[in-house]
Amino acid sequence: MAASDYRGYLRDHADTERVRPRPRTHAHRPLIFATLAVMGALQVASSVAILLHLTGHLREVDLSSPQYQPLEEVRTEPLIAEPKKRPRFPKQKKVPAAHLPVRGPTDFSIRDEKAVMVHWNANQGHLMKIQYKDGRILLKEDGLYYVYAKTCFRLWIGEKSPTPQPDVSNAQLIQYVYHEKHTQSMIRPILIMKSGSTVRWDNKKYHFYCVQQGRGVHLSPGDALFVNVSSSWLLDPEPEASYFGALKLGN
Repeated sequence: MAASDYRGYLRDHADTERVRPRPRTHAHRPLIFATLAVMGALQVASSVAILLHLTGHLREVDLSSPQYQPLEEVRTEPLIAEPKKRPRFPKQKKVPAAHLPVRGPTDFSIRDEKAVMVHWNANQGHLMKIQYKDGRILLKEDGLYYVYAKTCFRLWIGEKSPTPQPDVSNAQLIQYVYHEKHTQSMIRPILIMKSGSTVRWDNKKYHFYCVQQGRGVHLSPGDALFVNVSSSWLLDPEPEASYFGALKLGN
C-alpha cells in the first residue's frame, strides 16, 4: 500500500510540473525598449546642453533678477524713460569762401569808358580763409575754386538822376575777371572771363543792364582775383545787383 501511494505522489507531482505555465518574458520587452529609449533621449539632451553651455549659446539664469522674482516682490514705482542722447555729427570743415558786394556810392563825375578796377565792401561781405585788399581777393589755400562776378549798370534821365546824365546811344558795358599769380617775379594778370554788350539806350527815363559770369579755376596760395568794368560811372551801387566772390570746390 505504501508503494502504491508513493507512485501516486510521483505521478501527481509530474503532472503538476507539466501543467505549471512558464513565465512570459516577451511581455516585458516593450517596457524595456521604452526605458532604453528614454535613457538615450536623456543622454542626448544632456550632451547637447553641455555643448551649448561650452560654446556660449546657453546662458546661466540669474534667479536674483527682478524678472524671476515673485509678482509681489516686483517694484511698482513708475519707470522714468531716460532722455535719448542726441547723435553727434562730425564738425564741418570750414571751406574757403568770399562774397563781397560792390562799394558805393559810385563816382558819377568820372565818365570814362575805359575799364577800371571795381572795389568791394569787405565790411558788409563774407570772408572765410580768404583775404581782401585793394579790390583783390587773395587766396590762402590751394585748390579748385568757383569764381563768380555780377555787375549791373543803370542810367537815370530826369529828376531822379543823381547828376545830369547825357544821352548814351552806344554804351560799352563790359565785365572782365582777372587772375594774378603773386608768386611770380613779374605779375601778369590773366583774363579768365569776359562778357558784356554795347547797348543802344534812347532817351527813356531809366535803363538797366547786368553782366554775370562764373567758372571753375585752379588757384594757389598767394593768387589774386579782381574785376574790371568799362563805363564804371554807370555801375549800380546796390549790393544785391553787383557782387564778386569765390568758393573752394576741392583740391
